[in-house]
Amino acid sequence: MVSVKLRHAARALIVDEDERVLLCRFAIREPPGMVVWAAPGGKIEPGESLLEALRRELREEVGLVVDGEPPHVWHQEVVAPGHARGHDGVINDFFLVRTAAFEPRGTLSAAELAAENVTGLRWWPLREIASYDGTDLFAPRDLATPLTALLAGGAPAEPVRLGL
Repeated sequence: MVSVKLRHAARALIVDEDERVLLCRFAIREPPGMVVWAAPGGKIEPGESLLEALRRELREEVGLVVDGEPPHVWHQEVVAPGHARGHDGVINDFFLVRTAAFEPRGTLSAAELAAENVTGLRWWPLREIASYDGTDLFAPRDLATPLTALLAGGAPAEPVRLGL
């Protein structure tokens, strides 16, 4: 049996009162020039629960303090060598965090964010994600479809399973 090494992360779909979602701009090193817009969050450290990792990552990346237990809405597994540097793929667990709009500014410096490939943050209206036709990618790739269902139907009873 072959063992695969997956990077497990906790991520937040941060949605404001205007139904905009806050996404991080990741400048991917390989291939050069690739940009991916993804939900803030990151790797679960040893000994951390999903929610502990989520709370830490959101403080660090966007400066948001999350109280309570946001609903766990999506679970994504992607096994694809080369998809995540040093890993055979990723597991992402997404939580829905509703909040008033804010100016994102976490505890990490711009240099520390850049070391994690984060080169910007942006509030995206759902219609702009759905109609986007540029060269940047979203994670998950068809972000508009599950996000539309989530915003229209609310949090599911069990996390929805997503692919790439």
